[in-house]
Amino acid sequence: MVRLRIRKCLHSERRRPIHMRMTELQNTDALRLLGWSDFYADQLDAEDQALMPMRVARVHRARMSAQSASGTLRLDLPKGMTTADFAVGDWVLVDGAQLVVRRLDRQALLQRKTEGGRGPQLIAANVDTLFIVTSCNDDFNPARLERYLALANEAETTPVIVLTKADQADDIAPFYDAAAALQRGLEVVAVNSKTPEAIEVLKPWCGVGQTVALVGSSGVGKSTLLNTLAQKTGEDAQLTGGIREVDAKGRHTTTSRSLHAIAGGGWVIDTPGIRTLHLADLETGLAVLFAEITERVDDCRFRDCTHAHEPGCAILAAVERGEIDPARLERWRKLSEENAAATPDRNTPRGKRR
Repeated sequence: MVRLRIRKCLHSERRRPIHMRMTELQNTDALRLLGWSDFYADQLDAEDQALMPMRVARVHRARMSAQSASGTLRLDLPKGMTTADFAVGDWVLVDGAQLVVRRLDRQALLQRKTEGGRGPQLIAANVDTLFIVTSCNDDFNPARLERYLALANEAETTPVIVLTKADQADDIAPFYDAAAALQRGLEVVAVNSKTPEAIEVLKPWCGVGQTVALVGSSGVGKSTLLNTLAQKTGEDAQLTGGIREVDAKGRHTTTSRSLHAIAGGGWVIDTPGIRTLHLADLETGLAVLFAEITERVDDCRFRDCTHAHEPGCAILAAVERGEIDPARLERWRKLSEENAAATPDRNTPRGKRR
């Protein structure tokens, strides 16, 4: 088995010429270890024979690096391209001078709306599974978890709720049950991020060539979980920080997004803690998240039913029968309104908000 490793610091990225050979491009075994698949291979044509596929491993404001089958390299961008055009996990084609020629189409993209920003902020690309990390303490917040789930659903990335600090809770059953009730078929697991057993629990999603991303608030144990999955110790380990006793809020220890090799052959993308996740362009994601509500919309008597007071409302009737949690209905209303207000209407001039 070919063993690949991403070095943590940019100082270790090598500036050296790449000898491009068609045999290297066709070495799909090495590329598949990085997450390469036929989806990306089908985008190549004859003009790409002299280029090397690489996977973006780290993105900074003015520079970025990528992982190739032979190691981590710092890349240069041509005029007209900026690092804002790329996300960790992207596949790019690079020439012999380590210059990015083009980015391949993404199979999945996680992005979020930024308050006051011109465009969305790219979180991670080509992610198979999103580990939504939350701890078994006061940080546990169903409304916040629903925002992450909508994000994963929209990107068609499999979400998994990872309950950390399970060893510190007297009883994890309430946390587990509350998380599992957030979406149909949702996988929920509980781990002690500091122990090797966490690797076994998360193994089904961390196989060879698979990519997972970690999201969640600061202080829930993402960096600790990353260190365990990637078996990072000493100077290679990601910094970790505790939470404040007063409000259970965490401190930011991860400041940039980065790609790391998992001991079992997969890849993990670490992300900074997100305090507020604003919604936009997540209509499908919300429909999947609140399926028990959205599947009843067409059964209402009136097409313009607001599901608040109208007679013949199928959703309100389901609430009365105990089939829909009133708290869920209220959160669905809130998130739907927020999403509609922040999503441009493509059918109106200049993309006015709905």
